[in-house]
Amino acid sequence: MLRWHAIAWLLLALTGLGASAKEAEPAAEDPVLEARMIAITNELRCLVCQNQTIADSHSGLADDLRREVREQLRKGSTNEQIVQYMTDRYGDFVRYRPAFKPTTALLWVGPALLMLIGIAVLVIVLRRRSQMAPEQFEPDDFDELESAEAEGPGARTDTVK
Repeated sequence: MLRWHAIAWLLLALTGLGASAKEAEPAAEDPVLEARMIAITNELRCLVCQNQTIADSHSGLADDLRREVREQLRKGSTNEQIVQYMTDRYGDFVRYRPAFKPTTALLWVGPALLMLIGIAVLVIVLRRRSQMAPEQFEPDDFDELESAEAEGPGARTDTVK
């Protein structure tokens, strides 16, 4: 019985040797090709994650898109051709820096336009306030407290909050 246990342990140990971990394969045989792939995928937005690039995302779709970029690079496509292919297939949303055209103009001009509107509103409000008489402003609670103290104790019966 002890002999069978020893044989079973020996077989188990031998089968474990074949299941050792393998080294990860390089993503591309050519390091220059891999560097181009990373540069391109850093310019493209993951359609699932939406706040990550394809290079940074771990989603299945991002894996597929990275594989597609590698295949196109192996076929000899330029970086611009690959980005254009992805844009044609998935729309301008896939690009982190979409081209300036009528459909994307608001993305480029919008932040500056909102900033200018905000500054204009601030200037108008400050000018109107500077032209108002001091009596038109509501007194602060601190001003009421000071005036109550100046009148003396017992002069006011309401409480100041």
